[in-house]
This record gives sequence, structure tokens and C-alpha cells, in this order.
Amino acid sequence: MKNGETEVKFEAAIARLDEILEKMNSGAVTLDESLALFEEADKLISICNKRLNDAERKIEILIKNRNGETVLGPDQKPQTQDFTPQTQYPSAPF
Repeated sequence: MKNGETEVKFEAAIARLDEILEKMNSGAVTLDESLALFEEADKLISICNKRLNDAERKIEILIKNRNGETVLGPDQKPQTQDFTPQTQYPSAPF
């Protein structure tokens, strides 16, 4: 991650975290390099967590009942719904 870089894409952050993990697990880095990589990974993890939390809030807004109110669960928190991509789309009846 470069100094002054303010916008890191989620996917790029995950890819960089994978690179860091590989380097640190290789055993071929010095203690100082390991500390620098750990600090970079910590920043990337914070960025990813923020992006995921923001996405979750957006999804919560979209899950509303017919009256336009957020549907609350038993814990009084907004209900969420797992995202499962539809692998097969129904055919149009033509």
C-alpha cells in the first residue's frame, strides 16, 4: 500500500492481504519486514472491515417491509438476508 493512497478497492486489498500472508508464511522475511507487513495488513483489514460494514448497512436499508419500515429481528436489530447468487435463471415462457 502506497503512502497517501486514500482509495483502495476491496478486491485489491484482499489480494494484497493474500500476498502478505504468503510472504510472512514463507519464513524468508526479516523481523523488521514482518513488522512492516503486519502493519500494512492491519490497515488493509481495517479498510476491508469498513467496506463490509458499509455494504451491510446498505443491504439493511433495502430489506424493508411493505410499509417501508425496516424489519427488526428478535434482538431488535435490522434483519439481514444472506446473499446467494442465483445460478440458474428461470426461462421466460415464450
